[in-house]
Amino acid sequence: MNDTIVAISTAFQEGAISIIRLSGDDAIEIANRLFSRNLLDVPSHTIHYGMIQDNDQPVDEVLISVFRAPKTYTKEDVVEINCHGGIYITRKVLSLCVGAGARVARPGEFTERAFLNGRIDLTQAEAVLDLIQAENTQGASKALSSMKGSVTRLIHPLCEDLLQIIAHIEVNIDYPEYEDVEQLSQEVVLPQAKEWYRRIEKIIKQAENSYQIKKGINTVILGKPNVGKSSLLNALLEEDKAIVTDIAGTTRDLVEGVVHCKNVTLNLIDTAGIHDTVDIVEQIGIERSLKALDKAELILVVLDASKELDDEDKKLLALTENTNRILVYNKNDLNKPEEGISISALNQEIDILIDEINKRYESQIHDSNEVTLNNERQIGLAIAARQSMKQAIDALENKVELDLVTIDLQDAYTSLKEILGEVSRDDLLDALFSNFCLGK
Repeated sequence: MNDTIVAISTAFQEGAISIIRLSGDDAIEIANRLFSRNLLDVPSHTIHYGMIQDNDQPVDEVLISVFRAPKTYTKEDVVEINCHGGIYITRKVLSLCVGAGARVARPGEFTERAFLNGRIDLTQAEAVLDLIQAENTQGASKALSSMKGSVTRLIHPLCEDLLQIIAHIEVNIDYPEYEDVEQLSQEVVLPQAKEWYRRIEKIIKQAENSYQIKKGINTVILGKPNVGKSSLLNALLEEDKAIVTDIAGTTRDLVEGVVHCKNVTLNLIDTAGIHDTVDIVEQIGIERSLKALDKAELILVVLDASKELDDEDKKLLALTENTNRILVYNKNDLNKPEEGISISALNQEIDILIDEINKRYESQIHDSNEVTLNNERQIGLAIAARQSMKQAIDALENKVELDLVTIDLQDAYTSLKEILGEVSRDDLLDALFSNFCLGK
């Protein structure tokens, strides 16, 4: 934190411009050593034209932006050098900054400093990464909301109410001479604890639904050979990713892809046709297909609408009977079935299937538009807080000593604070910020 750090903040490739960012106490001084004009007394949030120089020899024509602490991204002095976007020039300016006293930043170190300096909490830092990695409008909008503190505003009331519960119990512990101690814990504390539990239960449920939509639904396309599984995969992806022929068993391994179906993202796996075979390669493919079912959150069971169901079809129906499945009757151009979802993958007639998928995940889509926790870390800590409160409620109902109850309540409080990063571990921070790109 005492070093002044520097990194290339734009993609390291040929382009119109590159941005080299410095942050730290000596950021302005280091830039001033390299610049053809004096930057030491310029106002904050100003841009200056001039030349980057190496021993008074011009290197590049640049614009330098100066931002003075504390109103910066890191709450430190920040300088951004906008140079031409050549790889040589960008590397040259970076090396000059290092030669003038800066240290090359680690991935995510700018955002880590923003967190450690108190400008943002941990949920907002995670939202920065979510915004960078967003693949659709929904993901970007949710990340932007979190950057503005939506998760913080969701968690803070739970923390405050939990402190009130703890305070009630502390009063009982501190003044045991009063005869209504037990009555107070049962009539005041227990209802508050149960209401708190109900609220965090709702938050966790919404978060899990939202996270499922965010990461995509693991979807397996299942069926016997030559029913049109690969044609359906290609129709959903709108590209010829899987080989399609009239020869049964063409798909012998798992073929994967990601597709956005209106409001739902599917992580698709096209499997080898499930049937009895003596072909060793096909057998391996079928075994992998059956293993893929274990991780599937949605199964599209593809049946041939032009033929009657045979024993192999019935085996697949029995295999997927207790799963989240959609029965898809393909080849409706040859025959129109009276039941199920009827499509023609070959003719790209799959709108009815996409509508059914979106309908099936309506509640999750709704929850993804609400303010929720955003990732597995946050959800896991909320679950830990819920479990601690459940133990506290059980203890209150069983009239356990109140000082023992506060242990569980304090654990719940600590879990919530860890969501925000107000209680954090160095290994957690290292792992989180290492996922960032350089210069952010």
